[in-house]
Amino acid sequence: MTTDTSYRATLRELATDGGVLRYHEAGEGPPLLLLHGSGPGVTGWRNYRGNLGFFAEHFRCLILEFPGFGVSDPADGPPMVTAQQSVERFLDGLGLDRVHIIGNSMGGIVATRFAIAHPERVEKLVTIGGVGKNIFSPGPGEGIRLLMDFTENPTREALVRWLLSMVHDPALVTEELIEERWTQATDPATLAGARQMYGRAAFAGQAAAAAASDTAPYWAQLHKVQAPTLLTWGRDDRVSPVDMALLPMRTLPRGELHVFPDCGHWVMIEQKAAFESAVLAFLTREGSAR
Repeated sequence: MTTDTSYRATLRELATDGGVLRYHEAGEGPPLLLLHGSGPGVTGWRNYRGNLGFFAEHFRCLILEFPGFGVSDPADGPPMVTAQQSVERFLDGLGLDRVHIIGNSMGGIVATRFAIAHPERVEKLVTIGGVGKNIFSPGPGEGIRLLMDFTENPTREALVRWLLSMVHDPALVTEELIEERWTQATDPATLAGARQMYGRAAFAGQAAAAAASDTAPYWAQLHKVQAPTLLTWGRDDRVSPVDMALLPMRTLPRGELHVFPDCGHWVMIEQKAAFESAVLAFLTREGSAR
């Protein structure tokens, strides 16, 4: 997927009963699991490669590659479901009972659901956008609609429009970024997985199934999250507008919110230094208000 020597140096494999999970590992100390988001050409490495060196100075960092995104072995089932299953398999396979988790967008939702289902396994939780429910803004957000457009008609132009919706500063959307995302996003297996989440028919089906379900959506169960939680958000997020943070901010028992100015959906990239500083302070803080 890449010839980057740092990528190869940290890449690991873990055989599980659900297929081979691939991940990146660096550093020593308390275990910190980093979960990536969704979208064309996404990987855990691309979400967090710029932050790995910083956090590896303090933690044993583990960037998990979810099934269905072109790095770990594919898995049968909806990507959101298989992602959460992979977290449990991964931690069990490495013999880790309790971890800190950082989750970006979809990864934050997966992490939150995991924290609800397995409160004893999450020490502290950090989310990056995505978690919550639209209060004032229309849903789905602009970035999600552009993602659906690309999934239905995967052209380079549609990819660029989506990438530009992810950031506040368009200069971050470089030709190199476009090319690496395009190559993976148009891989047939990866594209098929994306259509399970963001194809218009699939998206409508998921919404209908959720409406008919007797199980409360995760955002209505946030009061069950026992772990101290830091919500991080870009003020200018066009994928999951910042008003989505209001519900989790009020219902997470041990939650707090940090909003970063001049920042879109990729807080860990666009406000790298400020994000790293805030997250490190949160993860290393002794105790937490109840």
